[in-house]
Amino acid sequence: MSTHDSTATRLERSPRGRKAKRHVWRHIIALVLSAYALLPLLYVVSASLNPTGTLTGSNRLFRVVGLDSYRRLLASDQFPFLTWFKNSLIIGVTTAVLSVFLGALAAYAFSRMRFRGRRTGLLTIVLVQMFPQLLAVVAIFLLLSRIGDLVPAIGLNTQAGLICVYLGAALGVNTYLMYGYFNTVPSEIDEAARVDGAGHFRIFFTIILRLVAPILAVVGLLSFITSMNDFVIASVILIDPERQTLAVGLYRMVSNPNYADWSAFAAGAVMASVPVVALFLFLQKYIVGGLTAGSSK
Repeated sequence: MSTHDSTATRLERSPRGRKAKRHVWRHIIALVLSAYALLPLLYVVSASLNPTGTLTGSNRLFRVVGLDSYRRLLASDQFPFLTWFKNSLIIGVTTAVLSVFLGALAAYAFSRMRFRGRRTGLLTIVLVQMFPQLLAVVAIFLLLSRIGDLVPAIGLNTQAGLICVYLGAALGVNTYLMYGYFNTVPSEIDEAARVDGAGHFRIFFTIILRLVAPILAVVGLLSFITSMNDFVIASVILIDPERQTLAVGLYRMVSNPNYADWSAFAAGAVMASVPVVALFLFLQKYIVGGLTAGSSK
């Protein structure tokens, strides 16, 4: 046996060699999964750079590169993309902020206060989440139609009405998620603050919210993504094209297959993903970092 073969055999039998061999398989699996996840994204980006407006030849990624689809989308008079984008941002940001605030208030009450019906309320929240929101589309439509007769500002074809629907759908699951995280914060912190004369209002806003920042970031991000990507509820409630969201507007662009501009549709999808990616990068340090360890300092 040669010196090279004997050295390779010793490395393979050594603990370091076996560990390196295991890492090779992990890297291979990670590369396969990454390629599987990135291929659709690359295809959409490639289609958005195709100036022909069709998907013909898009199977060859980045065969033709141009920004004509972005120009057509932004300059179109028939499809107000910038208006749809603004509407989605307003609805998404408002829903995220209010869902985080209301969910945190409810989670703090369930976690720190003892009152009649507390256990029943928690069980009700869990049971309600078992039913998909799609089952309530007809009821939501009729409810907003009746409410619009009394309070037109939150009725059908209003962004405020859509935000209220999103808040009602997200409040249950957000409260349950935050409730579990609030329970990880030591109650001794609340007791020490009460000894110093602090009430629930001061404890919640000055102490608890800082310690539960990771779950607030996660809930805010999920609420923002859900409202930005929703199509069914938004298409039922918003009828006026000037008030529609980005998901509904982009669907209108390709609803007629004879006149569908697929590259402009892909360009709109690429631009719609920018706020979500930016928000994720901004909140990454709160999502990754756990601040409960720092609460004991």
